[in-house]
Amino acid sequence: MPIPNLFRDRLVLPMIGAPLFIISHPPLVIAQCLAGVVGSFPALNARPKAQLDEWLAEIVETLDAARKREPERRIAPFAVNQIVHASNDRLDHDMLACEKYRVPMLITSLRAPGDVVKQAHAWGGLVFHDVISVRHAEKALEAGVDGLILVCSGAGGHAGTLSPFALVREVRQFYDGPIALSGSIAHGGSVLAAQAMGADFAYVGTRFIATAEARAANEYKDMVVASTAKDIVYSSLFTGIHGNYLRGSIERAGLDPEQLANGDKSDMSFGGAQTKAWRDIWGAGQGVGQISDSPSVHTVIMRMRDEYLAARAAMWSGSATYV
Repeated sequence: MPIPNLFRDRLVLPMIGAPLFIISHPPLVIAQCLAGVVGSFPALNARPKAQLDEWLAEIVETLDAARKREPERRIAPFAVNQIVHASNDRLDHDMLACEKYRVPMLITSLRAPGDVVKQAHAWGGLVFHDVISVRHAEKALEAGVDGLILVCSGAGGHAGTLSPFALVREVRQFYDGPIALSGSIAHGGSVLAAQAMGADFAYVGTRFIATAEARAANEYKDMVVASTAKDIVYSSLFTGIHGNYLRGSIERAGLDPEQLANGDKSDMSFGGAQTKAWRDIWGAGQGVGQISDSPSVHTVIMRMRDEYLAARAAMWSGSATYV
């Protein structure tokens, strides 16, 4: 199935910036889009909920103005992440805001998004749904989504346990539509590998935590830069859903990363303040070991583009030919 027209001639890399809870906000999203990859943010990051209208207006107006100034420039579309779950009492409000600004793409999470798909299609928007298993993928497709995001082992935040080699190929047995692949992608060569594996896009989150535009504490950015894959801990303690977190942030909360199964999140505190997931227990993926600095989003994307092109050239060189 061909890539949707929404993305054609608008990307410099086949990449979607994952929505990062708390961290993603208009400066990050705009920088990603202007650099040529899809930028996204969770609707719930806009607080109070009235702020969502302001954020959408800023993003739409800034990107539209840039496209008018430079019609030949590859400026990517943006996406809004909606949590499709009964616990999200803002969903109806936030969907109305997305409809008002005709958000080009929604990224849905946690439950098959049937009603959300119908609403988005009514204004011409696409819906990609994140999944961690074949069963979840099948349910999302039954709901009519336009693409799947396969969240595999090693991805930051809430992540699955399946190898991308397993999940991509199993999904491709019954689905030929757009797939974005998530899991430890922080290098341009990994973007190419995702395509070679059968995905259409790389879905990249952790690499953008350590950027100038990200709304993350400097200590968080520094910890991402200083960490390696061994510093990622997979646990369900903090939200009730398994996810990947930075060992250093867990230790800072006074918990033993090796004993989380026996932990009690109601007791977590440091500095006299109650500890919260995402705000104090910091999510990150196993790709942290590839991150050594916190530059601008533009620098990150151009660097990954160069890595992508170098990897593609190497695949076709004599030194990388085996058949």
